[in-house]
Amino acid sequence: LLQGGASLRASPIRKVQTESSTGSVGSNRIRTTLTLCVETIDFDSQACQLRVKGTNIQENEYVKMGAYHTIELEPNRQFTLAKKQWDSVVLERIEQACDPAWSADVAAVVMQEGLAHVCLVTPSMTLTRAKVEVNIPRKRKGNCSQHDRALERFYEQVVQAIQRHINFEVVKCVLVASPGFVREQFCDYMFQQAVKTDNKLLLENRSKFLQVHSSSGHKYALKEALCDPAVTSRLSDTKAAGEVKALDDFYKMLQHEPDRAFYGLKHVEKANEAMAIDTLLISDELFRHQDVATRARYVKLVDSVRENMGTVRIFSSLHVSGEQLGQLTGVAAILRFPVAELSDQEDESSSEED
Repeated sequence: LLQGGASLRASPIRKVQTESSTGSVGSNRIRTTLTLCVETIDFDSQACQLRVKGTNIQENEYVKMGAYHTIELEPNRQFTLAKKQWDSVVLERIEQACDPAWSADVAAVVMQEGLAHVCLVTPSMTLTRAKVEVNIPRKRKGNCSQHDRALERFYEQVVQAIQRHINFEVVKCVLVASPGFVREQFCDYMFQQAVKTDNKLLLENRSKFLQVHSSSGHKYALKEALCDPAVTSRLSDTKAAGEVKALDDFYKMLQHEPDRAFYGLKHVEKANEAMAIDTLLISDELFRHQDVATRARYVKLVDSVRENMGTVRIFSSLHVSGEQLGQLTGVAAILRFPVAELSDQEDESSSEED
């Protein structure tokens, strides 16, 4: 919700220099209430902090007008945000954030021999919490002990990462994705060890683990795992699965019926004028555009599609699916009926512009 030009009011701690009557200078840390005009925003996913830098726009006894300050926002810390305009997309985002059903989270372990990524898939982003890399020697004829020992060490490190980074009270499903039989061997090892060590955390949550295929142990392979039909049915109430399915449907449509799959703002706007849009796929990055008129154009498109009884899916740019949509200009649409002449019109107009 934070954008350049908005004003943010919070109570940070500021280091203030004081001069005594004798002339000695000292510094104290004082909590004060500041109102900043937002300039830059930086999100630290590890510390779960939002650092907002801006200039002071309200008189304060410790901070001069126009002086720079950085306010760090984190969960459960109060602040007041004022914007010149609260559009429908922004208000919907606030409603979603306040709805507990939207926080049905998923964890994933994407692995191959010697490499694993432990990720958290929240409704708005994919966070890599741990990366495990272990060099595993090849099996030698008549001697596999080195290979087996290294593999066991690798599995043990992945189990530790799962216990450290996955909160089973929140996570409702843990995907274990890999090529070949790696996922089966890993799950067998993990639960055998859990029985041996009487690890109640893993044993009680055994039903939450779901094994799926992926082409590799890299983070991008997570998209394949989320596309798996078994996963989709299990995660039907999470936003992440819905986004992945919508993008998958768009690619299928682009392949089989290209006249019913459009991307690019001009194309999509023309399809909307013809009331042809069934599902609009749009990246949230577009609503953070610095130009107010451009931002308003995207909001108008979203409102118009909804008025025409279309479905709007707002993708997070921090999600694997959102990254892919970003490569398609950030806006795409699946149409109710083929609109063949639009692409021809666009080609003609673009050649005239050239």
